[in-house]
Amino acid sequence: AAIKKELTQLNPSISVIVKRANMQSKKQVEKFAEKIIDTWGSVDIVVNNAAAFIQGSLLEEPDGLLESMMATNVYGSYYLTRKLLPNLINQKKGHIFNICSVASQKVYPDCSSYVISKFALLGFSKVLRHELMDKNIKVTSVIPGATMTNSWAGVTLPKGRIMPPEDIANAIWSAYTMSASSTVEEIVMRPQLGDL
Repeated sequence: AAIKKELTQLNPSISVIVKRANMQSKKQVEKFAEKIIDTWGSVDIVVNNAAAFIQGSLLEEPDGLLESMMATNVYGSYYLTRKLLPNLINQKKGHIFNICSVASQKVYPDCSSYVISKFALLGFSKVLRHELMDKNIKVTSVIPGATMTNSWAGVTLPKGRIMPPEDIANAIWSAYTMSASSTVEEIVMRPQLGDL
């Protein structure tokens, strides 16, 4: 309700729907996708941004953490995209953004399952890009470093040491507004002073 209120205050002419969905549940994600199509009839942009970050090394993390990370960080995006794809294919246009992580390209200590899941999400993006390029549907992997999201809540860092989420949004919008003949396959962003 708070995010809906904030968005409609920014732009009163837009229509906003809010639906709680557990991204680990195929049934809930598919119902969310159905609500989107029932409300608007078509989709222009899909941003797969749901994720969880829990630290732990392979031998010390709790049993089931890998399955949980994969379900949240990969399967939810897979279910939502798969359910929305027929609509995108029928309209012969669209853009899918998968919010990966620098952990999709580089191993970080003490976050094994997270890294595995983010490598998988980047693989999912590459598969989509390959399968959809001739259908006029663009796929962009967004690969940000440390960004001030809830994953970093409570962390005290010097000003400017972590990226604001608005920078990620601006990069996505820039990629989306390019001509139909161009695509940005990957957006890699890191704090100016390097990874944390």
